Amino acid sequence: MLQELLVAGAAVGSACVVYVAAAARVVKQYERGVVFRLGRVAGDVRAPGFTMVVPFVDRLRKVNMQIVTMPVPAQEGITRDNVTVRVDAVVYFRVVSAADAIVTVEDYRFAVSQMAQTSLRSIIGKSDLDDLLSSREKLNQGLELMIDSPAVGWGVQIDRVEIKDVSLPETMKRSMARQAEADRERRARIINADAELQASKKLAEAAEQMSEQPAALQLRLLQTVVAVAAEKNSTLVLPFPVELLRFLERAAPPPPPPVEK
Repeated sequence: MLQELLVAGAAVGSACVVYVAAAARVVKQYERGVVFRLGRVAGDVRAPGFTMVVPFVDRLRKVNMQIVTMPVPAQEGITRDNVTVRVDAVVYFRVVSAADAIVTVEDYRFAVSQMAQTSLRSIIGKSDLDDLLSSREKLNQGLELMIDSPAVGWGVQIDRVEIKDVSLPETMKRSMARQAEADRERRARIINADAELQASKKLAEAAEQMSEQPAALQLRLLQTVVAVAAEKNSTLVLPFPVELLRFLERAAPPPPPPVEK
């Protein structure tokens, strides 16, 4: 009798061990578990740690709750100002409702990827080339709103969307380079002309001051001679008074009248 009890106890213990082994599940810290009992969601979402399910009746689906970095393949489109570009981006998202991510959509990663591609093509068609190159933060926010609106119903939250690169045709790159070079040359000419204008105004003021004080002109002439002599060269400078030229001009006889034929 005792032997039969021991055998029965061993059988029950073995059955319990087999049951626990078949029912035991472990959910990792970054995961959540959704239990389907005969095809229906049973109870709340299982938290991380050790959990039990009914063998052969329950099926546990684990959902990753980490932030997913998903690259968006380069999309080719025509901007609003008729320029063909290729734009690629990256989407950061995470699951906030494990049950909705499993039940509502068949594959939430594929759904987010397709929505990101269509939204990126839509943004390209609505934007100018200058916006794609200089206003990326604004376009990133627009992309995030376009993707996040349907993703909320899938239990997914879009954290951030970034446009990584904008590829332009070679002809457009050369045209932009020529435009930038012409713009720089235009600014250089404007700056040079402005400098000439300011210098002419200062020279006019200096000439007006020297006309009132003839000695100032002579002093300036002597300063020029000193500056030339300081270079230690063989140049010989002889100051010639301008007043002497004017005197000779006034003393010169007038030209003879033309002879009529």
